[in-house]
Amino acid sequence: MAEPSPAARSVRVERDTLGPMEVPADALYGASTQRAVLNFPISDLRFPRVFIRALGLIKRYAAEVNAELGLLDRTLAEAIVRAAQEVADGVWDREFVVDVFQTGSGTSTNMNANEVIANRAAELLGEARGSRRVHPNDHVNLGQSSNDVIPSAIQLAALLDIREQLRPALQELRDSLRRKAEEFMPVVKTGRTHLMDATPIRLGQEFTGYAGHVEAALENLAVAEDRLRELPLGGTAVGTGTGRHPEFAQRVCAKLTAALGFPVRETSNHFRAQACLDAVVFASGVLRAYATALMKVANDIRWMGSGPHAGLAELELPAVQPGSSIMPGKVNPVIPESVIQVCAQVQGNDLVVALGNQWGNFELNTMMPVMGYNLLQSIQLLANASRNFARQCVDGLRATSRGPETVERGLMLATALAPVIGYDAAAEVAKEAARTGRTIREVARQRTGLSEEELRRILDPSRMTEPGFTGGGAGG
Repeated sequence: MAEPSPAARSVRVERDTLGPMEVPADALYGASTQRAVLNFPISDLRFPRVFIRALGLIKRYAAEVNAELGLLDRTLAEAIVRAAQEVADGVWDREFVVDVFQTGSGTSTNMNANEVIANRAAELLGEARGSRRVHPNDHVNLGQSSNDVIPSAIQLAALLDIREQLRPALQELRDSLRRKAEEFMPVVKTGRTHLMDATPIRLGQEFTGYAGHVEAALENLAVAEDRLRELPLGGTAVGTGTGRHPEFAQRVCAKLTAALGFPVRETSNHFRAQACLDAVVFASGVLRAYATALMKVANDIRWMGSGPHAGLAELELPAVQPGSSIMPGKVNPVIPESVIQVCAQVQGNDLVVALGNQWGNFELNTMMPVMGYNLLQSIQLLANASRNFARQCVDGLRATSRGPETVERGLMLATALAPVIGYDAAAEVAKEAARTGRTIREVARQRTGLSEEELRRILDPSRMTEPGFTGGGAGG
């Protein structure tokens, strides 16, 4: 039986250097992309929207610069610019079909972009898809290589997402935690070290620390952003810059800077920038550091909300959904738990990024796609989780009376007695209080001979939340 014709199967035939290849008739991509689709049926993971946006912008300004330098016909350049901007704007996202797990340089994704832009530009010039009127390599990829374009797109995408998503989310969470710190400052509770009772602390002081973790992350992000601004663009295949105009990368970076409102620049060392994606590793490390701190904050709040009767119950968390399919009335700390899981994922992503950077063999890193995917996923996850944590949990937290109630029964009030009666005597007071179930105040009243007024002053827990001695000199 005869094979159905290409037309009957709704395909068209395109060519690349390996020969003819059938592609879907309505696809903007061409033969190289179709080969990648067939070669890498690995996962459902694709580069995110922000990466396609960054890649489209690089292609757009590359065409503009090449036209200005007299290397690209202006009619072709105008069509490429328009097509590339459509890619950047998300018009053709469905055409980016290549799996993240592909060739280590990201060549398949770079060619995916080149072919989509070339065919769309040809359409804009009145030609058919696959006509090669606009060539994906000769015209769209002019002055470029996958080896410098893909890492540049990763870094540019990370800058965009940090600026537009992560930084605003962290600022929102920081401000939410600061508001709670102020609200909770009058609440004196028992501090904990080694999970054991420690000297009193204000609940607001704990939240000041939480806000400080987020503020530190914002400061660290600023350093990461500066590293990411140094783009590998211009190194072409191996870092030498062969096949591009000497002013190409500098001019493209200037156009990107003007369009995006933040500076990017050509790297000062193309050989380093393409062999190892150090800026990506550094940025991922900053995200990992924040994830570890955020996990701690979410877990603290989760523990302080435990109960309501058999746990700490120092905080009341917003009830956002029923907590059990079998236990009626149970409410779980679901928002902090979602944050904790995000933080674990980010730390796993960072390990992949670190391992990926080791695979810089000679002049090229060969794990760029998965490094880029993991970095961008971490940025998006932390942005979403931080924003959701602020809105669905932190903003609605309420302090209970449990924290202040436990302070008077706490053994660590004996710390305030040590400067007055000595460490050993204070320890005996604490041990007797623990053995008998009486309070430090009650035992000290019996054993020390201190007056009620002296005990009131010395054992005032609020005084123990500030620097300095709470009593007089040691003695007694």
